[in-house]
Amino acid sequence: MPDIRTILFDLDGTLADTAPDLARALNALLEEEGRSPLPYDVIRQEVSHGSPALISLGFDLAPGDADYDRLRQRLLSLYAENLCRETRLFPGIKELLLALGDRDVNWGIVTNKPAHLTDPLVKQLGLPIEPVCVVSGDTTDNRKPHPEPMLHACELAGSDPEQCVYVGDAERDIHAGKEAGMRTLVALFGYIRENESPEQWGADGMIRSPMEILDWLNTHG
Repeated sequence: MPDIRTILFDLDGTLADTAPDLARALNALLEEEGRSPLPYDVIRQEVSHGSPALISLGFDLAPGDADYDRLRQRLLSLYAENLCRETRLFPGIKELLLALGDRDVNWGIVTNKPAHLTDPLVKQLGLPIEPVCVVSGDTTDNRKPHPEPMLHACELAGSDPEQCVYVGDAERDIHAGKEAGMRTLVALFGYIRENESPEQWGADGMIRSPMEILDWLNTHG
């Protein structure tokens, strides 16, 4: 296998701990609608699955149901007002990015989060090294688990898929990376549901903290 030149990250639950701000937005919406707020730990498990999962959790609604679109848009509006109030990079991410820079390994983001939320959030995260690419959920025609955004990120990063590793905390992340021809790692510190089995997703490895990526690279990169 060729040397790894690029590490690509999912955003929510892998690069940044966005759950506190998304949980606040959902609970604010629930209170607006006369419902009781939900425990943080319950909301946290759904964050990687985006606003559809949060609306399903809070209101038991799916796309096409009455009020679904209204509630989803209001959720996104509430979230946009406080994108980075409590959101932080996961512990170890800054050190990891600096270490990757020392190795001449570039990095980027591939997320299903829409660009109007992704771009301002990335600017507020205090990244020590700028990403070589940011591919949002509406950057390409298809979103993960389709491989198109992954392949687009490879082009922007100047690397072939086999020179890339994708790190994510959802099964669709691993599926998209594998379909694109890159190696994949599961971020076990992310927003994985209690009933999920990441060891069955077919990833090339699993990490419990960001800096373990360096150990994996030393062995496989």
